[in-house]
Amino acid sequence: MQHTLDQLKSLRLIGLLEAWQEQQAQPTYHDLAFDERFALLVEREYLRRQQQRLQRRLKQATLFNSATLNDIDFEVPRGLKKAQFLQWTQGQWLTQHLSLVVVGPTGVGKTFLACSLADHLCKQGYAVRYLKTADLLSELKLAKVDGSFPKLRKHLASFELIILDEWLRDALSPNQAREMLDFLDDRYRRASCLFATQFPVDQWHPQIQDPTLADAILDRIVHDSLRLTLKGESMRKLTSALTSPTDPHQESPAMT
Repeated sequence: MQHTLDQLKSLRLIGLLEAWQEQQAQPTYHDLAFDERFALLVEREYLRRQQQRLQRRLKQATLFNSATLNDIDFEVPRGLKKAQFLQWTQGQWLTQHLSLVVVGPTGVGKTFLACSLADHLCKQGYAVRYLKTADLLSELKLAKVDGSFPKLRKHLASFELIILDEWLRDALSPNQAREMLDFLDDRYRRASCLFATQFPVDQWHPQIQDPTLADAILDRIVHDSLRLTLKGESMRKLTSALTSPTDPHQESPAMT
């Protein structure tokens, strides 16, 4: 059997090999028919490859944190509707090439929710990439300088969803606006974006220094985007040990 084992290793059928070794070592499998044992071998290899693909997608996503759906607190009053959010996790809006705009004040959980959504979409088989807006602009600028822009452009196009965190936190210069417009043109009605921002859509225009480019950028986003508007206090404050009601050192309302 050594020759067969070597062939399995050469073909990288590691899951099948491991399952076969388990079957040989455990008498439980010995009374099964060949077809039944073979089906178990194939299933092990299939699951191994599925897990490898998932880990590759999660690695490529470069998510800011490792949040999952189970980590979301839907009870906190911040404008987050559980049924609506769970519907977005199914990914239909990605197949329709829609975008999602998540708006809210600092600390309300925009990045956390975006990453938990992205984590689940990766598990659904979608290719996702997380980027801070400033980092994307830097990558685009550098790629044009060193000649790698065609490669970067192709790479970005391979993702069904790109998350742009801290969208318009810093005003876009005319040159940055042109870069962003080209990026959005490449994805317009071909792939989706998620914009996480502190600024409501009606405040975007002043954050783009060239009014003509601002019109063009907004025109490519606002008409094909879903909206999630969050409100309330910072989740960092609500989850801090210093502000938790269970903290024995917390001042009572009468003392504040």
